[in-house]
Amino acid sequence: MALHCPATLVLARHGQAAYDDPDVLSDAGGWLTPTGRDQVRALAEGLRPERVAAVRTSPMARAVESGALAAEVLGVGSTVVDGLEEVHVGDTAGRPEGDPAFQDVFDAWLGGDLDRRVPGAESGHEVVARVREALLGIADEFRGEQVLVVTHGGVMAFAVPRLCDNLRDDHVLGHGFVPNAVPLRLTVGDDGWTAGAWPA
Repeated sequence: MALHCPATLVLARHGQAAYDDPDVLSDAGGWLTPTGRDQVRALAEGLRPERVAAVRTSPMARAVESGALAAEVLGVGSTVVDGLEEVHVGDTAGRPEGDPAFQDVFDAWLGGDLDRRVPGAESGHEVVARVREALLGIADEFRGEQVLVVTHGGVMAFAVPRLCDNLRDDHVLGHGFVPNAVPLRLTVGDDGWTAGAWPA
């Protein structure tokens, strides 16, 4: 895919969310808390002086809600893009947060073993591939423009460093997860992928 003019993708984790049962693993979409809504409004207000062409979001409800709120502030449209969703929990759904059947796989991915697979779900290679395809599609659509992309903490921590030429694959281990509704800018063009400053 020839991008020619680079695109700027302003990646952001959705706003703080609540869930039916926050102590178990789930692929449920969740919903924004009042704090989460304030976080997203602040993100969008910070971007208003810039030219943002559109908002693109993960299909998970907390990201869709975040995208719609940001788009309203920015006066642009928001569209769902498959592939931006959080790491799927597969057969570990309903188990406690931190359950080793899921956590050990995610930790192995961070350590470089992308062949490991969440039971009933994805391998690390498959997660990186779907995120790459989704972001490349957005970048190709918005060559020479800037777009806000609302996604999730896990895929930002694990997949994004593996796509950017200026980040180590294990970047998150020394810098932490990106906070809710704080922008991470990616430049995507013919010369590769470059990340701006990693928010902490």
